[in-house]
Amino acid sequence: MSYQLMKKARSEATQQKAPSLSLEQQQEKINEVRGLLGSLTEEMPSFLSDATIRRFLRARNWSTEQATKGLKETVKWRREYRPDAISWEDLAEMENEARRTHVADYLDKNGRSVLVVNLPMKSKVSVKEQIKHLVYLLEYFATNSADEQDDYVVWLIDFRGWSISSTPLSTTRETMHIIQNYYPGVIAVAIPFHPPRIFESFWKIAKNFVQPNMKEKVKFVYANKPESLKIIADIFDLDTLELSFGGRSTSAIFDINKYAERMIRADKMRVTSKDTNGK
Repeated sequence: MSYQLMKKARSEATQQKAPSLSLEQQQEKINEVRGLLGSLTEEMPSFLSDATIRRFLRARNWSTEQATKGLKETVKWRREYRPDAISWEDLAEMENEARRTHVADYLDKNGRSVLVVNLPMKSKVSVKEQIKHLVYLLEYFATNSADEQDDYVVWLIDFRGWSISSTPLSTTRETMHIIQNYYPGVIAVAIPFHPPRIFESFWKIAKNFVQPNMKEKVKFVYANKPESLKIIADIFDLDTLELSFGGRSTSAIFDINKYAERMIRADKMRVTSKDTNGK
C-alpha cells in the first residue's frame, strides 16, 4: 500500500472516533480563541488555521485561555525561528541524519505516522542542526496531519547502545520544550525501546522536563521481556514493523533516495498550500 493510501486510511480511522466535544462546540472554542488572538490571525493565517487552533485546544483540555497563551508564545517563536521555511535542502549531512531520525514509511494499527529515532547512532552535526532537523519533521507532521482529531504520531526511539553522550540533558530539555509547547497534540505515544539500566538514573532527572500528559504517553519496551513486547504488538502490525523493533518485516529497509524524494515532494506541497492560504 502506498504512503498516500495509508494516510487516507489513517484519516478515515481517526474521523470515526468521537471527539470529546461536538463539532459545533469545537468550532465555538476555535472562534473564541481566534477572537482572543486578534490581529495575529492576519499575520500568520496559514499557521493559525482552525486545525492548528483545534490542536492546541485539544492539548490544553479545551481551555481557550491556555490554548491562546500557547499559540501567542508559539507565534513569537515562529517569527524568530521560521520553521515553515526549513526545507530538505537546508538540512546538513542528511544521509546520516535521516538514518538517525526519520519518518517511517509505515503506519501503526491506528493509522498514525511513526517517527523513528536511532539514538545510539552518532550524529555528524551540531546540536543546533539536530534541533533544526527535529523541527523540520514536526512541521512536516503538523502540516500533513492538519485534519486529525487525535494525537497522530508514534515516537519510536531505539535506545540500544545508548550512553549519556547520546542525548545530553540540555538537548533533552530543549527537545521536550519544543514538542510540548510549540507542537502540542502531535505525539500520541513515545516508546523508548530497550534503554540500558543506566538510563533509569537519566530518566529520573529528564522526566522533570516532561509534562504530566506527556509522561502518560511514555511506554518503555524491553526486547528481552515478552510481556513488555506486547505493547509493540498492540500498537503495530508486526508484519509491517521492522525487525529491529520486534517486527517481522524484512522489507522495511531505509532507502535514503526514496526518502529524500518523499520529503522534497512534501516541501513543495507545503509551499503550495502556504501560497494558497497566505503566510
